[in-house]
Amino acid sequence: MKFKLNTMVTGASKTDDGKVCVTLKSSKGDQQETMECDTLLVCIGRKPYTEGLGLEQHGISVDKRGCIPVNERFQTSVDSVYAIGDCIAGPMLAHKAEDEGIICVEGMLGGTPHIDYNNVPSVIYTHPEVAWVGRSEEYLKEQGIEYRVGKFPFSANSRAKTNADTDGMVKVLSEKTSDKLLGVHIMGATAGELINEAVLAMEYGASSEDIARVCHAHPTTAEALRDACWAAYSGRAINNY
Repeated sequence: MKFKLNTMVTGASKTDDGKVCVTLKSSKGDQQETMECDTLLVCIGRKPYTEGLGLEQHGISVDKRGCIPVNERFQTSVDSVYAIGDCIAGPMLAHKAEDEGIICVEGMLGGTPHIDYNNVPSVIYTHPEVAWVGRSEEYLKEQGIEYRVGKFPFSANSRAKTNADTDGMVKVLSEKTSDKLLGVHIMGATAGELINEAVLAMEYGASSEDIARVCHAHPTTAEALRDACWAAYSGRAINNY
């Protein structure tokens, strides 16, 4: 897997033998190069599908991106109309929309809606998968937050070795003084499943030590998260010497 950072795609064309020739340009200069590939996947982002619905005719406002502004109870500019999911601000994720739907209805019935968007996980369903929740190292550095890092590779995890699927690792970020979990980042075959333990821990304000001291079944890939938490808490993972 190779990442080309600070690079723009300026064009693509199909060759006579069915391959795709992609033209690349550095965003930091005029250097150009071409890359030949079997398949080109174009990902240009998404926007809310709110055009042509007649929202303005009913007094429902939208912002310049087409998102519908809502308050903490998911009410639009028309109090009797609510909006959730991809048409409002935030990540366009099905599980985020599902939670918003639940707490939106609870709010209608008199409850107090609450959702911590920092604890909404993201998953890229490739192989290996990539999943994360919470803050990144870049964000913590920008905010001047002192933190500790714990890492553990799947190449040292018994279940991953048994499955012959050892690509990837787990990275845990915790606050330096309190040890509170700030972010978890996973690349591996089961990242999309493992991230849910991290989400639960962060939702309840757990520390990396809290996860490290919970008994995990062996052999499981979940032990990699535990070992990364050991590394963040104590500076050393149990199963990686």
